[in-house]
Amino acid sequence: MRGAVTYEEETVVGAGGRRRARADDGTLGRAVTRARDGDEAAFGVVYRALQPMLLGYVRGLVGDDADDVAAEAWHDIVRDLAAFHGDGAAFRGWAATIARHRALDHLRRIGSRPRTTALDAVAAEPAASPDSAGVALENLSTARALAMIAALPPDQAEAVLLRVVIGLSGPAAAEVLGRRPGAVRTAAHRGLRRLAEQLAPPRRLGAPDAAGAGERDCDDDREV
Repeated sequence: MRGAVTYEEETVVGAGGRRRARADDGTLGRAVTRARDGDEAAFGVVYRALQPMLLGYVRGLVGDDADDVAAEAWHDIVRDLAAFHGDGAAFRGWAATIARHRALDHLRRIGSRPRTTALDAVAAEPAASPDSAGVALENLSTARALAMIAALPPDQAEAVLLRVVIGLSGPAAAEVLGRRPGAVRTAAHRGLRRLAEQLAPPRRLGAPDAAGAGERDCDDDREV
């Protein structure tokens, strides 16, 4: 038994990414509360904590126009901040929702087909093995990691961006996308499995299949 953190959640976010996000949420939540009361220094803390995440997420949606779209998102965040109530984790989800809306508005304005698509209602699949895609992505440069994620099918790319870059939980990512949590989690699993295959070193002849071993390990860890 793995306690409150499921095997799938640990795999999707990677070793350390989820823990860092949650550890920072207390500080972020307190800064958001002070910023709502007009504390400019606190807003600076909020901006520095969230801007790299939002910019990475938006870049995965709109590419080179990310800076302009993120600026539009921050305009809306500042405008509506007084109406927000919640902790640090809720603020990340709220801000991601605003950024997504601005990104889709931008794509509509320029007549580009949105990178995001509706998630299929698919059955849950085994996750990629631990310490594979999530960990490897953390060790890549931001530009290379985002380029690899952006090359995924659209539903998988956005699920991975929300789970890994923004650091949202499965249910929170599903709320941003307006989809069922199971569909979002499956899309993230598929995307990270593709990334793990791309990042894996070439297999030696006769070496065991790491992906298959990971799926067998996942099966063994499931609760009955």
